[in-house]
Amino acid sequence: MTIVTREISVNFPSKVTFGNGCLEEIASDIQPMGLKKVLVISIAPLLPKLSKLIDRLEKGGVELFINTQIEQEPSFLDFEKLVQQYTDKDIDGVIGIGGGSVLDIAKLAAVQLKSDQKLEDLVGKNLIQNRHLKLICVPTTAGTGSEASPNAILIDPVDHQKKGIISPYLVPDLICVDPSLTCSVPPSVTAATGLDALTHCLEAYTNKFAHPFIDIYALEGVRLIAANLVNAVENGDDQEARYQVAMGSLFGGICLGPVNTAAVHALAYPLGTRFHIAHGLSNALLLPHVMAFNIPSAPKRYAELAVAMGCEKKANDTATAMAGVEKIKQIIEDCKLPSKLSDLHIPEEAIPEMADDAMKITRLLVNNPREVTLLDAVSIYQAAY
Repeated sequence: MTIVTREISVNFPSKVTFGNGCLEEIASDIQPMGLKKVLVISIAPLLPKLSKLIDRLEKGGVELFINTQIEQEPSFLDFEKLVQQYTDKDIDGVIGIGGGSVLDIAKLAAVQLKSDQKLEDLVGKNLIQNRHLKLICVPTTAGTGSEASPNAILIDPVDHQKKGIISPYLVPDLICVDPSLTCSVPPSVTAATGLDALTHCLEAYTNKFAHPFIDIYALEGVRLIAANLVNAVENGDDQEARYQVAMGSLFGGICLGPVNTAAVHALAYPLGTRFHIAHGLSNALLLPHVMAFNIPSAPKRYAELAVAMGCEKKANDTATAMAGVEKIKQIIEDCKLPSKLSDLHIPEEAIPEMADDAMKITRLLVNNPREVTLLDAVSIYQAAY
């Protein structure tokens, strides 16, 4: 694989707080921001865990508006419905506490609540003109990495495609990663979101636009998640495993801005939009098959990933890289996730349409180390079937 040498721009949050229990401490970070009216976007089951934070903020004179409407991957309509409720509230800060969908909505709300730009005009890269509200993100899964990325993904109801909005203005002012919040996440969700995070790191490291600055995060993220995800799934109270997977997920989020993902995510999107398969599970279903497809174009990179996942070196890079594919399959099996599209009753006759949809995700396919044609996409889906 020939890596394209280029200038790189990395937008880090102004402050990152990481550690078990840190959620209860971030009120002391928020209060100096001088916020008066704050929109908190979360999900109803989390509200009991937020009671101490809410109490501290309210006692500090902050008026809170709490919204728990986002329960699945959001569409443009979901977002606009939410924002309309608060346009006249003079909100000056947004706190997102939840999974990737909640965080994506919170990030966009912090932009749109005091913006003259229309949502549809923001789709693409670097089209947001400004953000006037403070933004705080707290992930409760490990995870999408949304808390550290400049990306937000929404479903367009017109064509049912996932659309990306990418801008440094979507990077929060403050993020709090509290691994203890993930302990109540069910095993299947822990597994799927963990494999999503692992995919972020894998695709960043093997990306056509990979960069040494990001390689550090990507390779360490792979090592941490591969070594700890199964333990986190099998024993949700394993604090050490939860901590390490959350760290790996954060590293994956850092990879998303300057490098981003590639064919795994592009081919996963139609599974979500057409069949409502959870994003992390969609990635897991396709990851080993895209890896096998890509290895001829980047054997050394995939071999290095295999070693990071704990595989022994083989006679050559290709053999080592293929051991990495088998390692991924084993992790998926140990996590008790489905491994075939047919396990989810996706009709085989839908493959051509899914391939057509995937080929429209050019912003990700352009990053892949090997060109993916329509016939290639069909073949990968068939291999995953």
